[in-house]
Amino acid sequence: MLLDFLEQEQISKELLEGIQEYRNAYPTPPELQNRIPKPRYHYYGKEVWEASIAALLCGENLLLAGSKATGKNVLAENLAQVFARPSWDVSFHVNMDAASLIGMDTFENGQVTFRPGPVYLCAQHGGFGILDEINMAKNEALAVLHATLDFRRAIDVPGYDRVEVDPAARFIGTMNYGYAGTRELNEALTSRFAVIQMPAIDGDGLDRLLGEEFPSLEKKYRGQFVQLFLDLQKKCESAEISSKALDLRGMLDALRLIRRGISAGTALDMGITNKAFDSYEQGLIRDVIAARIPAKLDRSRLFTD
Repeated sequence: MLLDFLEQEQISKELLEGIQEYRNAYPTPPELQNRIPKPRYHYYGKEVWEASIAALLCGENLLLAGSKATGKNVLAENLAQVFARPSWDVSFHVNMDAASLIGMDTFENGQVTFRPGPVYLCAQHGGFGILDEINMAKNEALAVLHATLDFRRAIDVPGYDRVEVDPAARFIGTMNYGYAGTRELNEALTSRFAVIQMPAIDGDGLDRLLGEEFPSLEKKYRGQFVQLFLDLQKKCESAEISSKALDLRGMLDALRLIRRGISAGTALDMGITNKAFDSYEQGLIRDVIAARIPAKLDRSRLFTD
């Protein structure tokens, strides 16, 4: 249970009690239980955990800002689960409009009816709305969220009733300035969030993540994969390689491929190296990998099961 994990992380007792009070005050109905996330990974970082929990208990909406591989979506899912709230995911893009967020008219059974969007449903049911890559959308589309996110906590649906946002509802936005198509967030929208700058995952957190996901991975090689990721991180920070190679998901995928029987060199090419399409950069990345993980390593040497 995630609350047990937070106790192990030594999260403030007062905050844990606050979560329990929140859960008791806002129980999730049985028909929405399947919307409570079941995150695959834990987020590691006591300070970020405490800041996030405190903000949500105060009724704030959260904006998680940070570079690639900082665990923004992992934390958002973890928060929805620990508060036991149904969640609705909204993946933003440049063509997102107000109707996609709030809802739109549709023709059903011979008549026009309103089909609610994810923000409407989240507000109605007191869920957690996860607004993924919120700075990919046009500001005019996001303007419909202003009244939802501020003290008014309401949605005016043209042609329909005004919907009050349930007191249990919270919105968690994530953003990354490094991706193509991102833009500066409107100041009015930013002011409606408590903002957390997500720190890069450290060696200890990554070691724990790998140990949890791959318990049979040899401790020696687990340490080498941790160092490999940190090496790639340093190369990105010094602009020797692009952030395309700094892919934690790719590293985890590569380990799964190795466990399935693919050689380490091929698996790491598929999970990390080939994410960069420039041949010179691929060579640099392979050199970094080769310094830590021999290409011919296979399952029998990496895993004990």
